Amino acid sequence: MTEIFLSILAGLVLFLFAVNNLSETLTIALGDKANKWIQKFTYNTFSSLIVGTVITVLLDSSSAVIIITIVFVNAKIVNFRQAMGIVLGANIGTTFSSQIIAMDIGKYSPILLFVGFLLLVISKSPRISNVGKVILYFGVLFFGLYTMENAVEPLKDEAFFNEWIKKTEQPVLGAIIGAVVTLVIQSSSATVGMAIILSKKGLLSLAGGVAVMLGAELGTCSDTLIATIKGSRGAIKTGIFHLTFNLISIVIGLIIFEPFIELVSYVSHGATIERTIANAHMMFNVMGVLIFVWTIPLFEKILNRLLPEKEITAN
Repeated sequence: MTEIFLSILAGLVLFLFAVNNLSETLTIALGDKANKWIQKFTYNTFSSLIVGTVITVLLDSSSAVIIITIVFVNAKIVNFRQAMGIVLGANIGTTFSSQIIAMDIGKYSPILLFVGFLLLVISKSPRISNVGKVILYFGVLFFGLYTMENAVEPLKDEAFFNEWIKKTEQPVLGAIIGAVVTLVIQSSSATVGMAIILSKKGLLSLAGGVAVMLGAELGTCSDTLIATIKGSRGAIKTGIFHLTFNLISIVIGLIIFEPFIELVSYVSHGATIERTIANAHMMFNVMGVLIFVWTIPLFEKILNRLLPEKEITAN
């Protein structure tokens, strides 16, 4: 059992290491361009939403994009209305990683590791080196998932694990587990990734995987809320909007849990369970954004009233 735990831990560490470094590398590589895109193309809510989606897909981290947005709000580069659009877009963009994780490409991760390492070693160009780093970190990410996938296989025969995992069948309890796990490891992608892996190995049902995914959406708000500490009123409102959006979406998701599972199963007819959970993640976030995007003016009005901008008094 110790060997199983250590293998899962090793895979998780590799995944988190890759996600963090991939986000940092891409932020450095795309930094100026990403900043220009955010400033240039966030002229209305829908363009802000698209920018948030695209940049999150590129950086593979909704938290990174939202934190960057909070920094921009503090610096008065974007306003609160623009920030809300970016936050909604980031919630769509993060679902693309679930689709990638659901693909059975972990066994090919050594190829990415080799190509990325080779580019780092032979290249003298910073641009090529960055490309090598990105490929290498993707390789580490998928190898981490592959390690976890192989490690959980023996858990099928462990009675205590099967009893524990059955608790996720209860939507609320499953969501709480997903939120706590995400709060601890600080990565909703990793939590959803583990849910996809466990379902693939027959250890987690569709209902359990979706419940954990719902909870992961709440747990991911912690680091963005931390980023608002000592920030401007606009930055704090951005963090509160992110939390409110996720919290209300999750509550609605839990209320309509059974019909949502049926809808996902119908849309994903014939797909594997891991692909179905990835589809559920995308459908849930997209549906949430489609509902919320029309309420942005209302939320802006409410939060502006609750947290008005501080008046600057002349000395």
